[in-house]
Amino acid sequence: MSATVEGVPLHLYRPDPHIRTPAMRSPEWVQLSTAAAITLGLVPGVMHRVDCTHCLNLLVTYPEGCRANCAYCGLARHREESRDFADRNFIRVDWPTARMAEVIARVEAGGDRGRFERMCISMITHPHSNNDTLALLRQWVAALPTIPVSILSNPTTLTYDDLVTLREEGADIFTVALDAATEAIFERTRGRGVESPHQWEHYWQVLHWAAEIYGPERFGVHLICGMGESEQEMLQVCQRVKDLGGHNHLFAFFPEQGSLMEGWPPVDRAQWRRVQLGRYLIDYAGVRVEAMGFTAAGQVETFGLAPAALERVIASGTPFRTSGCPGRGEADVSACNRPYGDSTPSDVRSYPHPLDSADIAIVRRQLAGEEVGTLASDE
Repeated sequence: MSATVEGVPLHLYRPDPHIRTPAMRSPEWVQLSTAAAITLGLVPGVMHRVDCTHCLNLLVTYPEGCRANCAYCGLARHREESRDFADRNFIRVDWPTARMAEVIARVEAGGDRGRFERMCISMITHPHSNNDTLALLRQWVAALPTIPVSILSNPTTLTYDDLVTLREEGADIFTVALDAATEAIFERTRGRGVESPHQWEHYWQVLHWAAEIYGPERFGVHLICGMGESEQEMLQVCQRVKDLGGHNHLFAFFPEQGSLMEGWPPVDRAQWRRVQLGRYLIDYAGVRVEAMGFTAAGQVETFGLAPAALERVIASGTPFRTSGCPGRGEADVSACNRPYGDSTPSDVRSYPHPLDSADIAIVRRQLAGEEVGTLASDE
């Protein structure tokens, strides 16, 4: 039987042109990353050196938007008077809106749209986000049980029982967007300092719940590098998460247009590469942060690995790829490649594809402190 949306064959279905943002509300509607929308054929476009994304990133959506006010986020509450919520950018890219029924139908249709190895539901701070996330999870599992689901959670609204319910209903990985590496940065960027409801202690409580409920290798943390922390502070958090049994998903800070931190510079390239490498060694090579050497300012000097072994890790290119939830392949390669979600193709921070020899040569130069982008035109 061919896929349908609201009883209409997929190839004939057209969204109602009269529907506007105020009617676009989860769980009927979701937002998708640009890469997911291109992969599904919902919007035209091509991606530099990437033919698709292997993780379908969905975001719950409401016309009134997110009630938090994180300083670096394009969805923050302070922007509510400037743009419709469903039109705002998030992790550098636009997030077009579609009916969940159409998203499922297009994935069921297969072909080029059948390459998803994972789906992720991203929550926001909203009174309906918990229930609607659960409703979206149930819809997906009923229709596409072979494609695993991650939850990018909003700990502020979640209880222990909520985590249990999400697990019982089919979520196999649970992640927390801690983002800030220190309590002080957390408070400044997403807590009391910006009149936002998030609390550092509760985020860590939810992480401990996730470790208990989901188990080792089935939970993770999002961390943003470049918001004022030292490399040592970032890698110490990575070690803490690893010791709990989780994984660390890194993002390079990129100033979101319209956010309170839009004037901040992107994270320094050399700092980012050192943190990527250190995070990979902690998560996948058995190196502990205590074995690494740091300057008085907290910059990595040594990585706690013999030179030949470290060279093999760098030469693989894997530490510099996007970090996130796993897919069907190697455990240390993320299904969630988030093409260009934290940088432009001319200055790639998280590679959404395997690195070739030219890419690795550029990474080496960046590790050495050279101010070089990833395309010749940036040199």
